[in-house]
Amino acid sequence: MTKVKICGIRNEMEARWALEAGADALGFVFAESKRKIDVESAAHICAGLPSEVMKIGVFVNETKEFLEEIYRDVNLDYVQLHGDESADFCHDLGLPYIKAIGVKEKEDLVGVGHFGGGLILLDSGNGPYRGGNGTTFDWSYADASTYHQQMILAGGLTAENVREAITKVRPYMVDVSSGVETEGRKDRKKIQSFIREAKSL
Repeated sequence: MTKVKICGIRNEMEARWALEAGADALGFVFAESKRKIDVESAAHICAGLPSEVMKIGVFVNETKEFLEEIYRDVNLDYVQLHGDESADFCHDLGLPYIKAIGVKEKEDLVGVGHFGGGLILLDSGNGPYRGGNGTTFDWSYADASTYHQQMILAGGLTAENVREAITKVRPYMVDVSSGVETEGRKDRKKIQSFIREAKSL
């Protein structure tokens, strides 16, 4: 069964909604974003999570020292790198990592194998931000990848399209943020619907 990550958690209530609905992972954004959370708040939320729930921090072009500090202080399970981090940087980091790849064209997946050793997150490259734009990409590009066992699929996923996405791409995990929001805030019913659809296959 495909795992589900609810990203952009900003408070305990949102975390509780996600857990009650069956989320396998929660994402906390430490990069500049409308969903950014401070370290103290994230650490407080993570301290109350069950051990089996993955705690993932989202970063863009941060230093190794900063990543190590937040990883330790928040007690994260993974750092998700949404910037221009190289394969060498990821390998030398010494932390469990998820490398996000923005996909506009099939050619954007060339070299994905160089990041082997961590999880790969395929997100839409369409939109003004590094992630959370609510846009999709052509899922047939992802199907050409040989990394299904370690792939996380993101980008424009909603309760209405997640079943189709999982069927076509067969990812290890699906990642949603804006697709479970109403007017920029997490929506409990949308979280429930998304996870129910994702786990119905």
